[in-house]
Amino acid sequence: MQIINKTLTELTPYRNNPRKNDAAVDKVAASIVEFGFKVPVVIDKNGIIVAGHTRYKAAQSLGMSEIPCIVADDLTEEQIKAFRLADNKVGEFAEWDFDLLADELQDITDIDYSEFGFDISKIADSWFEEHERNDTSHQEGNEEYNEFLDKFEIPKTTDDCYTPDLVYDAV
Repeated sequence: MQIINKTLTELTPYRNNPRKNDAAVDKVAASIVEFGFKVPVVIDKNGIIVAGHTRYKAAQSLGMSEIPCIVADDLTEEQIKAFRLADNKVGEFAEWDFDLLADELQDITDIDYSEFGFDISKIADSWFEEHERNDTSHQEGNEEYNEFLDKFEIPKTTDDCYTPDLVYDAV
């Protein structure tokens, strides 16, 4: 397998792509800006996109002229159709381990991971729902839940301290 660069004009989105991906384009674009274009688009021998429509649209939105691609010229037309569907479907079976996710996210201090769709309140709610199955405690006052939320509390710095208006008046 060889990664080659193709101009966006050389690529054609698959006209029957059943995946609605417009809502993800900004998140993928933010990821490309932050990390670079790390996952090539898969195309067939005619330049039609097999997998990577969202990355293609993100590249367009960023004004990129070319992107890395892999040509799946070893697959039959039927395999290409099946791969196109499988590539999108298999990710739906994965689940998050919210405790491990929290540990990973709390170590990220210089990158705004909300740009990639991570919302701490939704993660916390999902964590609580997962733990609620085994625990009848209510969300408020649940010590484990509060410990989970504490992982995301931004540490206070001297810049965050309150300065009374009187100090500014004196200056």
